Amino acid sequence: MSDRKKRRGRPPVETLTDPQRRAFRAVSAFLARHGFPPTAQELADALGISAPSAHALVGQLVRKDYLKRQSRKARGLSIVREIDDAPSRLVPVPVVGRVAAGRPVLADENIVGEVLVESAVVRGEPCFALRVAGQSMVGAGIADGDLIVVRRQPIAENGDVVVALVGGEATVKRLSIQGPRVELCPENPKFKPIVVGIDDDLRILGKVVAVRRADRSPG
Repeated sequence: MSDRKKRRGRPPVETLTDPQRRAFRAVSAFLARHGFPPTAQELADALGISAPSAHALVGQLVRKDYLKRQSRKARGLSIVREIDDAPSRLVPVPVVGRVAAGRPVLADENIVGEVLVESAVVRGEPCFALRVAGQSMVGAGIADGDLIVVRRQPIAENGDVVVALVGGEATVKRLSIQGPRVELCPENPKFKPIVVGIDDDLRILGKVVAVRRADRSPG
């Protein structure tokens, strides 16, 4: 039997995306600070993303042989090998105002600045950034004052976090499509979903692909 046939699956891919690098560095920093690895939620908090997204990044690093995970342990991560510290390539993304995460408000379309984003997040596609107002998306790791990076696209899938226009007003919510029923759902039990009727003017502006946490340090 040839060596090729003896192989089981494809060899691990050694190159890392920028989000994977950030996740690895966050795990490494947590280990150095505490002496034990972070849980998925602690990693999510450090990166400003959701726990499922953090869990997925850990899985990718495990598959690429940078981390090792022990089953059935919340803190079962260990570092297999280090990554190089080559700087990530950053690209500018325009910031075009604020968007509500409580009730819809009109988004200011005027460019008010720029934010540098990892090229792996942008992937060469048109993106924009918005400052979030409100607390309805805290369960998705998006809080008041955070900056969201949005990939422009007119359609989205069930479960995507999107920026949408409803009756000319912009909001960030999780898209829920259940048969003919369409809702823009908050990630905070204090808020109610926005039910989109047949006659409502709904337009998807884009999908949220990254979150930059606001500086909440005292002073």
